[in-house]
Amino acid sequence: MTRLVIVVEKASDWGSYYPSVDVVTAMDYLREPVGGDEERTHVINLCRSYKYLGTGYYVSLLAEARGHRVMPSVRTVNDLRRRSLYGLAIDDLNAKLTHFLPAGGRDTTDFGILVYFGETAYPALQDLARQVFETYPCPLLRIEFERERVWQISSVKPVGLHTLDDAQEDAFATELDRFSKKLWRKPRARRLYRYDLAMLVDPNEAMPPSNKKALKSFIAAGKELGIEVDPIGKNDYQRLAEYDGLFIRETTASDNHTYSFAHRAEREGMVVMDDPSSILRCTNKIFLNDLMVSRKLAVPRTEILYRDDTKGLHDVAAKLGFPLVLKIPDGSFSRGVVKVESEEHLEKAAGELFQHSALLLAQEFVYTDFDWRVGVLNREPLYACKYYMSRGHWQIYNHGAKGTDKSGGFETIPVRDAPADVVKLALKATSAVGDGLYGVDLKQVGDKVVVIEVNDNPSIDAGVEDKYLGEDLYRRIMQEFLRRMERKRMGILT
Repeated sequence: MTRLVIVVEKASDWGSYYPSVDVVTAMDYLREPVGGDEERTHVINLCRSYKYLGTGYYVSLLAEARGHRVMPSVRTVNDLRRRSLYGLAIDDLNAKLTHFLPAGGRDTTDFGILVYFGETAYPALQDLARQVFETYPCPLLRIEFERERVWQISSVKPVGLHTLDDAQEDAFATELDRFSKKLWRKPRARRLYRYDLAMLVDPNEAMPPSNKKALKSFIAAGKELGIEVDPIGKNDYQRLAEYDGLFIRETTASDNHTYSFAHRAEREGMVVMDDPSSILRCTNKIFLNDLMVSRKLAVPRTEILYRDDTKGLHDVAAKLGFPLVLKIPDGSFSRGVVKVESEEHLEKAAGELFQHSALLLAQEFVYTDFDWRVGVLNREPLYACKYYMSRGHWQIYNHGAKGTDKSGGFETIPVRDAPADVVKLALKATSAVGDGLYGVDLKQVGDKVVVIEVNDNPSIDAGVEDKYLGEDLYRRIMQEFLRRMERKRMGILT
């Protein structure tokens, strides 16, 4: 079960709130560890100061040594001292601050707000407050601003509970209750699972990497192995510290919350797939192409196009010929990919795609009836599929079609029955990326095999990728999570 422990420096610091058995003084916490081996303990450190080698610092330090999840962590405390964010201009900050300052305060040159677990009383600055909290997870923060020509952050400081007035104490109590809502639930009589795994999903995603039946199979496979797989959403960022691992089953991008979740999980020492490095390497096709070429792996002939480089745009036809394929670097599921048949079409398509990216990829057109997809987990082949082109179309996905014609058919076969050259190249491609879970798309023309892309968040749908392995596909992935989480735990114990 999970236990919440609130640590205060002096008992009087909690005097304005209801008594709670979850509240202990710093000295009591330091003298005697709270919780046994069967308890997952989450500590909220509300000491008056986190000064280096002070009482608050030691609370966070020993909490981590005991395997407790603590806020703030020692890393956060150290980062706050470094002031790495201070003086950084924030987009639209000048407009936001000017907007809500009262008329009489237009000439103000400094200003500050309190942030309680990422929440603030100023709606115009809520996004900024959450951004700062996610950078420096600390229960109570004061963000101070200063203005010379424009507003900027001058400091981010921890705040002591004892300094709050009545209204601020009420606000803090509200946000503490909201933040720790899951931890305040009635605990189970005994812990049923050895590990807790967060599975990041978006129920509203049009083309998720796993359908609902597959997600249920992941949950069932985890249960068999003593892992509680808990679906979470993008609003559960601050709950990550409750888990031992993170499994991302939502389409990833380096500029959205999926990367933030992966980065936070890795920073917390959790097992994570997709890890942030894999997301960065796989979601940008320009980076991935350079990576494959640097490893001397076969890829289609490729040229990089630059916005406003008219000569380069005209030269690419001579280099690659028509038809050719234009791609934006971060497209997924065949989005942002255009087949170009002529000079006129090239100019028009490039103009449209350059609105989304300053660089584009142009690749030779390699037609095949199907693409190979080889699933790879921890540098070992997991499954092999043939994805056939959508009816009357040159891609697997035809986003302009309706109903069942949007995607082509598939054939899932044993890995041993897939061409050896295809599997071998897939393994080489993923070894350049990492040791996580990947799906490698390849094309085979005669005896030539080329890598199209490596997906860090491959499709695993019930009825498709599991057609041959069945429930064993989900079990193997959960077994890899179990192996990694046990290694992490052994590392902590030793």
